[in-house]
This record gives sequence, C-alpha cells and structure tokens, in this order.
Amino acid sequence: MVESLPILDRVLQTIDDRALVLPDQPVLLMVSGGSDSTALAYLTSDLSAAGRVGPLALVHVNHCLRGDASDGDAAFVRHLAEALELPYFQYDIDIAALVEQTGENLEAVARSERYAAAQEALSNFCAQLNFPTSSGRIFVAHTRNDRVENFYMRSIVGCGPGGFRSMRYINGCIVRPLLDVSRDDLRDYLRRRALDAQNDASVVLVRDKDGSLWREDATNAHTDRFRAYVRTTMVPAALERNPRVLEVLCRTMNLIADEDDMLAEMAEHIMTSDVQWRDDETCLIKPSFAQHQQPIQRRVAFQILQRLLTAEARVESAAVEAVLNAFSPDGPRSGYVANIQGNLALSANKRGLLIEPMNSFRVRRRKDTTKFCKQPKE
Repeated sequence: MVESLPILDRVLQTIDDRALVLPDQPVLLMVSGGSDSTALAYLTSDLSAAGRVGPLALVHVNHCLRGDASDGDAAFVRHLAEALELPYFQYDIDIAALVEQTGENLEAVARSERYAAAQEALSNFCAQLNFPTSSGRIFVAHTRNDRVENFYMRSIVGCGPGGFRSMRYINGCIVRPLLDVSRDDLRDYLRRRALDAQNDASVVLVRDKDGSLWREDATNAHTDRFRAYVRTTMVPAALERNPRVLEVLCRTMNLIADEDDMLAEMAEHIMTSDVQWRDDETCLIKPSFAQHQQPIQRRVAFQILQRLLTAEARVESAAVEAVLNAFSPDGPRSGYVANIQGNLALSANKRGLLIEPMNSFRVRRRKDTTKFCKQPKE
C-alpha cells in the first residue's frame, strides 16, 4: 500500500487488490456516527458515484445505552444519509435490557444484535433492488487501529497462530475496506473535506448540533473495558517506541494471513481425504491422518471440533491436543479413549479415531460389553 496516495485512492486500491466488492454489488454501510464510519460513508459514496461500488444504503443501530447521546448519534447518521441521498435503516435495541435478561457480556450482546440488524437491513435493501441477499455486502469501518488493538488483545488472552492475522478484509458478506488506513488518516480526511466544503458547495458535509464533524463516544475513554484499556494504554506506548507501529504490525499480520490461508487450504484437503463424516455429530479420522505433520493435524482437529460443537462453544486447546494424542507416527493408538469438552468421546482402534457424542459412545460400549459377557450355549 502506497502511503502517499490520497486516502480515496488507498481505499480503492485495497478494494481492488483484495477483490472486496464488484462495481454492481449492493453495499450496506454500518455507520455509528464516529469518525471512522462517518469517513466510510463519505468515501464509499464518492466511490459509488464514480461507478466503483454498487448502490448504497446506511444502517445505524441505536443501542440505547447513553440516553440523549445515543439519540444524538442516530440523528446525526440520519442527517448524513439524507445529505448523501442514501436509503436509511435504523434499529433501536435496548441492549441493557437484553443483558439483564441473558446475563451475557454487554459488548458481546451489542455486537451480536448490531450484526443481526445489519443482516436484516441488507436483506431488505437487496429485496428493494431485486437482488439476491447473497449478492450484497456489508461495509464496516474497522481501521488499522482496530486491527492492532485486536492483535494486542489476543496476545494477552492467547490464541492459535492464525488468530494473529487479526481482522480479515472480507469474512462472508462482511467487508473491511479501511484496514489499510488509520483513524488519524480518516480524521484528517474529514477535516480536509470540511475545508473543501467551505469553497465548494457540491461537497457534501454534515455536522452535528454542536458543529462537530463526527460523534464522539465518551465510553471509548473508559479503561475498565478490555479494548479501551489496550487502546489508551498499550497502543500509545507502542507508538511512542515506534511511530509507524500500525503500519509495521499490519504488514506483519498480512504475512501471517497469507500463511494462514495456505494452511487452511491444506487442512481443507485433509478434511476431505482423511475425515469420514457419519452424520452431523459423528466422524471417523482415518489412520492416514497420522502421516501429516502435527501443526496441520492441530488445525484439522480444530476444524473438526468446531463443526461438532455448538456455535456458542469455544474449542479448547486441551480438546485439540486430545485428538492429536490419539495418534502416533505409525497410526491410531488402539484402545485410546478420552472425554473432551464434557460431551464428546474419543475412541481409537486400527480403523482410526472415532469422535461421537458421549451418549452414543456409552450405548455402543454397553452393547459391546453385553456381547463379550454373553455365555456360550452348553
């Protein structure tokens, strides 16, 4: 990425280099009203006008967490959509009430509801255009800063090697076209746009009721939240040591991502050749699995367990290692049995490693024991 290019050209280069969206694909912009998403709205609107991005719409999710400030965010984004002449979707969701009902983490609930609302808005927008929903894309305003924050967060709590790629440029219909620019880049862009608007009435610019170019969320400064702690403490310390740390770390993460993609392709091939699925709950890992090197075995085991467990479950590293321990370099360890994640049973013999629900394992073992204990006829 050429740092000296104007920001619009840098974003377009990211879109083209990563094949993030086709010129005719509908795009829904998730806009909170902060500096990043406000800049995303302007930049993408200009790209759409130039024919480089398809028809646009905006969606705003009001989490109803900050009273009048939350309502002010919604009013600002609505005004922005009107000024850009874009369809607008708004969802008001009482996140605090949902957290009280479920007892779940506030940020996790807010994120889940936000993306669910965006998916619904994308479906409605595509229907209005007579496009299949699968053709649409959702643009989110994550930047280099967000990606580096994720990197440091994962370095604290731990993750697999692939986790250090941090955010993907594209993940399903979710697209991140701003991952090659920083938050400061976007704020500088908004200030320059404001100067241009003073001299050119055709330049669209929106301010909030206090005259600000974007809405500032005061909770971003709270250090009792993990991300905010990393944002206000760790990243500034790293920037003091190396002012180009955002650029350097993101380049490193892209190298990790390239290797991660290669390993993912290798793992997918092994999943096809060495894993036999009996149903959605049971699979047999064939003896040939033992021939592969342990790092790729570990990745395959993770993918298998991810498929077998519920969507909410986190694959435990101990469970992955239990799968690997069922094999020696020569093949399956016959007689090996283990219980992982409370509900899955592992049992190995010369035919391979069977992974199945614990209830199925117990029923099968009872049948085998009955056969073994049955007395011969006199």
